[in-house]
Amino acid sequence: MTWEIRRKYIQFLTVLLTNPEAANLCSGRIYKGGGKAFCAPGLNCYSCPAAALSCPVGALQAVGGQAGFSFYVSGFLLLIGVLWGRLVCGFLCPFGLMQELLHKLPCPRKKLYLPLRWVKYGILAVFVLLWPAASLLYGGAGVPAFCQYICPAGTLEGAVPLLLAHPEFRQAAGGLFAWKALLLVLIIAGSMSIYRLFCRMLCPLGAIYGLLNRICLYRLQVDTGRCTDCGKCAKACPMDVHPARQPHSPECIICGKCMAVCPQQALYWGKERDLSIAKVD
Repeated sequence: MTWEIRRKYIQFLTVLLTNPEAANLCSGRIYKGGGKAFCAPGLNCYSCPAAALSCPVGALQAVGGQAGFSFYVSGFLLLIGVLWGRLVCGFLCPFGLMQELLHKLPCPRKKLYLPLRWVKYGILAVFVLLWPAASLLYGGAGVPAFCQYICPAGTLEGAVPLLLAHPEFRQAAGGLFAWKALLLVLIIAGSMSIYRLFCRMLCPLGAIYGLLNRICLYRLQVDTGRCTDCGKCAKACPMDVHPARQPHSPECIICGKCMAVCPQQALYWGKERDLSIAKVD
């Protein structure tokens, strides 16, 4: 079984495991059981009727807005990030899988203007950290700014099913929902042309994991004794990274495409200098 096939199995399994309450999609009821005290590793909206876990970005804002710095949420993100970095984005994020499926649709392919990759760090700083903290300090109540004004996963997984199930909600939907629906449509359309547009440009969770890519325990490695710098890995990388030269890039999601095309099998995933790791089939 190839790395890509294993990855797809894990992606679909993650969707099922983090969203086991699918029956709630018809009733529009949000699950509020004990599972919501824990975070999913990827972006998966708390308000999705099918979700059994909380979203780490939403939890980071909500807890920060209510009781200051959240040791649990930040500790969870650090633990996952230090172990795997952005492998979480490539394997365990339902919204990432959706973007990959959209990109398979027949559509003209385009490249992301690379400086736009820095936007997600600004969103992390302003909408996830500073705005909720400032609103708590000066207004007495934290504002989950990213969830409220940007998050397309929340719109697709939470707002849309709830509006479909509750006519009274549709009557109350206003300009904010119109803005978020427009943003969702733009991201969906953009993801058809640009691989994982939201992940690369706007996702604060990807920014957090990306910052930890360089120090995580399990990451992409290069056997420099085998690498001939042929450039095939760079051509295959959908995230526009040169894996042989930037194996610990904050953009790398360990999709495995570079490992699959390397004629020397110089790229592998694992601990540094752990050359016993099995190469990609």
